[in-house]
Order: sequence, then structure tokens, then C-alpha cells
Amino acid sequence: MRKTFVLVLLIALSLSSKAQELYNLTLPASTIPKGALGIRLFNESYSESGLIRKITELKIMYGISSRLTVTLTGVASDYHSLYLPVDFILHDHSGGSAPPSANIPEATPNPYIFAGGDLYAQYRFLSQDGQNTHFRMAAYGEASYIRIASHLGEPELLTHNSGFGAGLISTYLKSHFAGTITLGYVVPTEYSGNSFDKYGGIFPTTIKYGNAFNYNLALGYLLFPRHYKTYDQTNVNLYLEFLGRSYGPAQVTQQDGTITNHIPNTPFLSAGNYVDISPGIQVIIKSSVRVDVSVGFPLINASFIHQYPLYYIGLQRYFFFRKHKSEQTD
Repeated sequence: MRKTFVLVLLIALSLSSKAQELYNLTLPASTIPKGALGIRLFNESYSESGLIRKITELKIMYGISSRLTVTLTGVASDYHSLYLPVDFILHDHSGGSAPPSANIPEATPNPYIFAGGDLYAQYRFLSQDGQNTHFRMAAYGEASYIRIASHLGEPELLTHNSGFGAGLISTYLKSHFAGTITLGYVVPTEYSGNSFDKYGGIFPTTIKYGNAFNYNLALGYLLFPRHYKTYDQTNVNLYLEFLGRSYGPAQVTQQDGTITNHIPNTPFLSAGNYVDISPGIQVIIKSSVRVDVSVGFPLINASFIHQYPLYYIGLQRYFFFRKHKSEQTD
């Protein structure tokens, strides 16, 4: 029993000592300890023409080893429905006048449904530790299956698109400050389904989304405590996160084989790039319970997959288990 207590104490202290890099929206290069289990409930929402759009994620994280963490996520959302909007693209392919439902997708409420899931793995391959400082790098890969119909060109795994992604994460920590840079690439899979017009016509439609390049910068500062005495101390962290993305145009093919690369009145399908800025605050209680709150605003250009301000709230709990059966008798 004593060994188990010491193990849990060491894990808890290690989590507390790097609390400022447990960002609200960005993952650091550090992985969770071996044998530790994390459960995270996360919600993203915004107001759109009087409607409250929301995405809810339930994440289960597990430390397979001290260097490898895997995460399984289930998603529920009302951002999109299972079907494309009515008259998603005018079937005469004129391209000169897209319908209101394509240009103003927020005008129609969608049901809150199970959207899909995501499998994520992160491997830390570099660790350089010093006194009150460390530098770490990790590689990640993920695969998403999303069953909803995204009628927007900007690809985003887990919440909007099925597909694959990979990238690198670098984290530097010095005393109370931590900074992380994430570079990633997303390859979404195409969507195939039916588009309906207001007269009841059915038009088989395929959307091939452009690939995306993600570039994030996250800054964290440990506000309290100034010095650690026990792992029971409450942590308060301040964050400033910059979330950037560049992506190519979507390509739409309908039943007669006509391809529409650019729709002048439908910027939702065009190529784009932007950077959001998200200040946030985090409270960690007894090194096991996290409460995150952030608000997102456009900094450079803007995203078309949501409106602003974008509100984030997260609740996370860590669980620590005995590593060996023999410890139960100690």
C-alpha cells in the first residue's frame, strides 16, 4: 500500500509541476503518466442568428507508457445534420447565384445528434529536463469518423470531417511559463450523399474537401501557487492560445458529373486561412480535477465553420491505478 501511495503522490506532483502546459485547447508535447486514466468532457458553443450551436466531446485518455498516450473521443453536435442543406449547390451549375441555404447555413436549426468519433495517439520522442525547465517534442497521429454532412470547405477532424491527421508538437517550460508550438497536416476524406432542392429533387453529390495545414501557438502561465508544498494545492493558470489554419477549396461533383471548383457567392467552399485568439483560465484541484474556460475571437481573417465569440468549457478528471497486483498486499 505504501508503494501505491508513493506512486500516486509522484504522479500527482508531476502533473502539478507542469500545470501551466496543460492548455485548454492545445495539447503539449508531454504525455500523461503510464497507467493514468483521464476523462474529459468538453463543450464548444456559439450564438448564430438566435440559435445556440454546440459540440460536446467525451474524451478517454490513457497512458500506455511514459512516452505514449492514446485518446478515444466521442462527439455529439448540432453544427450539421446527417444530410446536406436544401439546394446545397444550384443544380444548374451556373455558379453565379448560390441559394440562401448555402450562403447562410446558420438559418436552419439542426438536431443534436451523435456525430462520430476520433482515435488519437501521441508519442514523446525527445525530453531534455533541467531544474525548473524542460523541452519536449512529440509526434501525433489521428483518424476520425464523422457521419454528419459538412457543407463547408474548411476541414476539421473530429467535429466536421472524417479523415486523417499527423503532426509535431514542441513544448518549452521555464519556471511558471510554458509555450507550445503545434504543426499539423489534415487529409479529410470526401463526403458522398444526396442534395435536395425545394421541389423534392434528389441530386447525388460528392464533396472533396481540400487538405489543411494547422499551426498553433499556446502560452501558459502558472499564477498560483507561487511555490509547491503539497499536491493538494489548487493551481490557477492563465492561457493565451493562437489557433491557425490554411486550407484548399472544396470540389463539388453532382449527378451529371459537372464539377464546381469555385462558387463566387459561396465563400464557405473556397480556400481560406485564419488565426483565432483564445484567452482562457484553468483551475486544477488536488492535481486530479481540471476546470477550463476559454473564449475565442478572430485575430486574422475568420473561420467559416463557426461564428464568434466561441465559448469553450472543459471538465477533466485523472484517475491513478496500482501498477502491480503485488502492491495490493504491501
